[in-house]
Formats: sequence, structure tokens, C-alpha cells
Amino acid sequence: MPLVAGVHVGDEQEFTVLLGRIGSGDQQAWDALFRIAYDELRRRAHFQRRDAPASETVGTTVLVHETFLKLAGAARPQWDDRRHFFRVAARAMRQILLDQARRRVAQKRGGGEFALDIDELQVGVETDQNQLVALDQALSRLEAENPRLAEVVELRFFAGLSVDETAAALGVSERTVKRDWRLARAFLHSELDEEVEGA
Repeated sequence: MPLVAGVHVGDEQEFTVLLGRIGSGDQQAWDALFRIAYDELRRRAHFQRRDAPASETVGTTVLVHETFLKLAGAARPQWDDRRHFFRVAARAMRQILLDQARRRVAQKRGGGEFALDIDELQVGVETDQNQLVALDQALSRLEAENPRLAEVVELRFFAGLSVDETAAALGVSERTVKRDWRLARAFLHSELDEEVEGA
């Protein structure tokens, strides 16, 4: 059976049908969607928390379940297709991790030992919690100026997608993703440098 972005066409079609059923209010479709989305959600959650000590963060399985619950809690969710679903899932994971980071900052009022490296795609809840919150604020400013650049950052930096996976998710060329990624990193570096100088 042919593949579409690493997924069998049959799976892609089943995914789209389930999303339509969920959009129509069919609660039973959630179980089936969870079954076929689980492995991909787990892969993305694992990327989020790689190298993080178990004591420092939620586990991969918990992050997957929290993400799915967040998605299922949306009033009348409407997703166009599999790609759209996973774009929304990436944003949900980002919010869960950032909520945890904010709680840890509030509790500790201090930073961790790890540097935030946008260029090397190293992020996770083991990252300095203050930096992660600052990145989220900078990303919100970027989103206000250029939503697609912010989306590229979410998919590459938070969801761990490669250039070709990001291009497929956004329906643009790999060249466009590379250009957007460069622009987004320059913007975020500038914003984060200003925060450091201001501090």
C-alpha cells in the first residue's frame, strides 16, 4: 500500500473519516482515533522530553494522555485532516509543557542548568524553565507578526518534525520551510537577546 508522509494511505483515509465523525459529535470515534494516533503522539511527546530526568517532568505516556485529553476537551473540534490534527496536537503539547514550566518557575524562582539552543533543536522541560517561558513569549510576538513563521517553529522546535515533515504539514516547499526557519530563528534570537539585556 502506498505511503503518504510515512503513513499508509488507508490509515490517512481512516484518520480523515474519524476526524469528520468527531466533528459531527460522534464520541465513539475518539477511541478509534486515539488508537491510530497514539504512536505518532508518543513519538512527538518523546521528542519533547528527551534526556529529561523522570523527576523533572511528566512522562511520555502522561504527556500523550494529557495532550489527547486537551484535544478531546475542545468544544466541537474541527480538523481538516491528519496534518491539521497533529499541528494542533503540537500546540497542545507546547502549552502543557509551558504550563508546567511556569509552575516550576513560580515554585523555584530560579533557572536550570541547560541552555536553550534553537539552532540545534534542543528543547524539553529539562531546559531552563525561565528560558522556555521567555521563548513562548517571543513566539507569541512572532505569531502576531507572521503566523506561518511561528507555526514552523512550533512544528520543528516543539514537535520535532524534520524539514520535509514540516513542509508536508504546512503544504509548502522544503525550501520555504528552510527560509522561514532561518527568519524565525533570527527573530527569536533577537527577542531573547533583548530580554537578557533587559534583565
